[in-house]
Amino acid sequence: MCKKVISLLLIPFLLFYVQPILAAEKEEKNWQDESIYFIMVDRFNNGDQKNDFNVDPENLKAYNGGDLEGIIKRLDYIQKMGFTAIWLTPVVDNEQGGYHGYWTNDYFKVEEHFGSMKDMKRLVKEAHKRDMKVLLDFVGNHTGYKHPWLKDPAKVNWFHENVPILGEDQTSVENGWLAGLPDLNVENPEVKKFLIDNAKWWIQQTDVDGFRLDAVKHVPKAFWSDFSKEVKAVKKDFFLIGEVYNNDPTYIAEYEATGIDAFLNFPYQKEITAAFSKPNVSAERLFNQWKRDERFYQNPYLLGTYLDNHDLKRFTRVAKENKQHPPTRLRLALTYLFTSPGIPIMYYGTEIALDGGEDPDNRRLMDFKTDEDFLQYISKLGELRNDLPALRRGTFEMLYDENGMSVFKRVYKEEVIITAINNTDKTQTVELTHEQLEGNKELRGLLQDDLVRDNNGYKLVIDREQANVYALAEKSGLNIWFIGSIAAVIILFITFLFLAKRRGIKRAS
Repeated sequence: MCKKVISLLLIPFLLFYVQPILAAEKEEKNWQDESIYFIMVDRFNNGDQKNDFNVDPENLKAYNGGDLEGIIKRLDYIQKMGFTAIWLTPVVDNEQGGYHGYWTNDYFKVEEHFGSMKDMKRLVKEAHKRDMKVLLDFVGNHTGYKHPWLKDPAKVNWFHENVPILGEDQTSVENGWLAGLPDLNVENPEVKKFLIDNAKWWIQQTDVDGFRLDAVKHVPKAFWSDFSKEVKAVKKDFFLIGEVYNNDPTYIAEYEATGIDAFLNFPYQKEITAAFSKPNVSAERLFNQWKRDERFYQNPYLLGTYLDNHDLKRFTRVAKENKQHPPTRLRLALTYLFTSPGIPIMYYGTEIALDGGEDPDNRRLMDFKTDEDFLQYISKLGELRNDLPALRRGTFEMLYDENGMSVFKRVYKEEVIITAINNTDKTQTVELTHEQLEGNKELRGLLQDDLVRDNNGYKLVIDREQANVYALAEKSGLNIWFIGSIAAVIILFITFLFLAKRRGIKRAS
């Protein structure tokens, strides 16, 4: 009797806490729905000390001890932040000093400082168990400085002539030796076949989900066209994202015809840094970058957006140079990153505001002593992006922008999401009209608690250097059903006490 009554008492409370959600129809997930955590393998986490030979954590130009086992042990940590994919710097065997992975020595071997092919396969398998994808960095432009092929007479035609790159001339960009690294002659059919076969081998061996293609502009488009076609035939939905190091979107977009799916958005990185590394800066230039991307790319939603990476001064350092508190600046920049179109990519260490200047200072060893509040903020952003299709697929419109206070709207089907970012040193109030948002509804704060009702418009009040994400929803009003449920609970409870008392009296008599 008692258990039954208690069960009845619980029902109204359980029903009350099941919040109605405007869920979009279930759609097939694609790469624009992913968010990527970018890891420099040697600098992330030391999971296996048995491969720590010639390791010096105090020397940024030496191996610091990070390995594949270390990544496996931190997959749950990465997933908890909301990331659905990881991108690893090259894991192939490198020549001495190639801690970063870009000085290839043996194309068919895992770098021994990182572990073995068995470890690589296990990492992919463990990621897939968590419904996470894995991207490997593929280097098709050059070898390491002392590659054995350089001394092989049979491979004299495998390299271009040793000349530096001169300016922006495309022939020189493609044939010159980047930073003095031996430039592969991919026009040679043997070289092309070798690289494509090697790429296919890595897919077959590891079941990896995609490649980040290094130094794309330094290799002729004809090669990438053949490469894309052949590697995509190995695995369904295999993803290619290319690094075309240039700030001109028209130049980058020319490579779409090669079959490369997406590109790192260098112009976006430049503008987001300028917009949020100090206060009282308008986001108009950053938003206008999106309007340009819409014009130039077939699918701008696949562009890889980011704050910093292993080739650039970290956002934290830029904020410090501007005499700003990095976590405050990062909160605003990351809010924009996760709520604007594109595939957000976060470089390891951003979650602890890791400092770093030019290479190799931007490749410091990760420290997992995190600021829990900041980490939770990032995790909440990741959760919102994963839960709200409008943040991954929706249109993007600026509703307001004034000296650093910006409001953006994203719409996908019936879902309307508003992002408000106050990048100023004062509390800001913004009035949104019925022309901008449908009336007779309410805005519910998702990143921070807030409720804005329609009062001939929507009045947003955002504290200095703060941001919020809102969902436009039906008015909640007074919940008559819930009040009735509470009344029913009280009646049931009184009935229970009455019956229990009667039962006690009968037993006593």
